[in-house]
Amino acid sequence: MKISSHRSPFSVKNVRLFIAFRLFFTARFYYPVFSILFLDFGLSISEFALLNAIWAAVIVVAEVPSGALADTIGRRHLLVATGAMMVAELSLLCVAPRGGGTLLFGMFLVNRILSGLAEASASGADEALAYDALKHEGMENQWGRVLEVQMRVQSLAFVGAMVSGGLMYDPEVMGRLFSFLGIDLVVTQGVTLRIPLVMTLILGFLTLGCALAMEEPLPRAGTERPSIGDGFKMTCAAGRWIFATPFALAVIGAGLIFDGVMRMVITLSSQYYRAIGLPEASFGVIGALVAALGVVTPRLARHLAETHAPFFNLMVIFTATTISLIWMTFFSPFFGLFPALFLFAAMGMGTFFISHYLHHLAASEIRATVLSFKGLAYNMSYGLMGGLYAAIVAMRRGPLGREYPHLTGLDLEDRLFMETFGLFPQLFLVLMAFFMLGLLGKRVFFKERPRGG
Repeated sequence: MKISSHRSPFSVKNVRLFIAFRLFFTARFYYPVFSILFLDFGLSISEFALLNAIWAAVIVVAEVPSGALADTIGRRHLLVATGAMMVAELSLLCVAPRGGGTLLFGMFLVNRILSGLAEASASGADEALAYDALKHEGMENQWGRVLEVQMRVQSLAFVGAMVSGGLMYDPEVMGRLFSFLGIDLVVTQGVTLRIPLVMTLILGFLTLGCALAMEEPLPRAGTERPSIGDGFKMTCAAGRWIFATPFALAVIGAGLIFDGVMRMVITLSSQYYRAIGLPEASFGVIGALVAALGVVTPRLARHLAETHAPFFNLMVIFTATTISLIWMTFFSPFFGLFPALFLFAAMGMGTFFISHYLHHLAASEIRATVLSFKGLAYNMSYGLMGGLYAAIVAMRRGPLGREYPHLTGLDLEDRLFMETFGLFPQLFLVLMAFFMLGLLGKRVFFKERPRGG
């Protein structure tokens, strides 16, 4: 192993490619209009929630097996599969018929399945490949710095993707652009809803290129890469390690609660913006503000992780999340944007904390599998949340339609969303109450304080 205290961690090829891979895989042009994109294609809000619950269920089923495969056949192979599936799932949406009924739902269903498989394949494998490359160079203590820069670069990329994605979705803006370019084209919503998808498809090809360029570290001298059977033994070993390590179990448990609620709310964010009266053309600018927060929050999160006990950091995120969710239930016109921004910032800090703690706890040979268990827990939570929300929306649709017979189409979907949003803060507080009771019994967040990087 090479030991160097002076080299930059970004001189390591896999580290640079890891940052680029994360950037292209996650900074998608359709994110600022994610939920209304589904609705404008012709799906209902309950179908949208159901599709995303299925997406999460696919990840739950594939998460741990993919982690075992990553630790056996190699992380690079899983990342190449991720890039290929990203290309396939976006190609499908680019040609999906608008208002296509059963065919449309079927195509979105296949899209969600491929997307879930891609997420499961990438989960943990990209981080593990970069971290192990750093460890091989004797620079594993620089992981915190790499993670901070990765999140900041990704956030800057989000600024561009969110602003341009929101503008791409606006027929009036795109009509003026095509006219300026001398292109004679009647621009409708049916045209503009595909532009962000096509642009994201290009990012899919770049994601695949980054995966192909990564290098799998050679096994240590005198060792052989484990077999598939060994991989499933490692899966069992990683599971036993998590349950035998109270701090790791507590970290994953806390993340499960926060991620399930936060991600479901954030998934519905464009519907929330529409409900508080913000114009659709502003969604991209809002996404850019969120991305700009991501430039600041990693540095703050790194400072807190290295200088404060985990329980203090837990309370910071809990307080920010509680205030944000309760404030959002008021749907304050325009001012309702502020709690949404606070929620995005809290989620970014939580993501940093989880990675920081788990990477310093897990041994290299089970790291990808441990991260896959984390992803499994998170997506199980998200899937259950999506299924529960879809069921509540479906039950409320009939009574609300009778109560407000004049509401139809998108107006009815907006009203349904506002009527059912209160589920999120209520469920979050109940789950956190149970978690805190268990935490006080174990006291692991008070005694443990992993340091480094």
